[in-house]
Amino acid sequence: MEHTPETHSKQVDIYRDTWVRFLGYANEVGEAFRALVPVSAVWASYAVATAYVSADALDKGRKAAAAHAEDHGKASRVAVAVVDTFVWQALASVAIPGFTINRVCAASLFLLGKTTRWPLPVRKWTTTAIGLSTIPFIITPIDRSVDFLLDSSLRKLYGEGEKHE
Repeated sequence: MEHTPETHSKQVDIYRDTWVRFLGYANEVGEAFRALVPVSAVWASYAVATAYVSADALDKGRKAAAAHAEDHGKASRVAVAVVDTFVWQALASVAIPGFTINRVCAASLFLLGKTTRWPLPVRKWTTTAIGLSTIPFIITPIDRSVDFLLDSSLRKLYGEGEKHE
């Protein structure tokens, strides 16, 4: 049977539709555990998240190259796919959420130190729990904000409709 848009459902994107996407959250988890683990473990979590972002960007470039194999503008379409995906993912999956969880945890640890008499290990584990529980609540607002930011800036350079998909 020939696969046409009518007979073939949307192709699974391993970077968006499978468990692999959770690798993009590695640095948020690393930041949540910062009070409990060596800083090298936190940096390793950023390495995992950055590898995920890079792999997704390269995958989108490969897909753009295949989709536009006969286009004269193939190179620019591939570049747009790679740059748009990398910038979006770097902001929405690494930089902004990492900073956010870092600050939530730092504030939590500080406030717990000022307002409780809990032992330091309890305050650190509580801070980690707060950081981890914050992750699901920041994802959508950050994603939407990064969409708005890129739609208002970088994406104007290469036209509408070229968003990462």
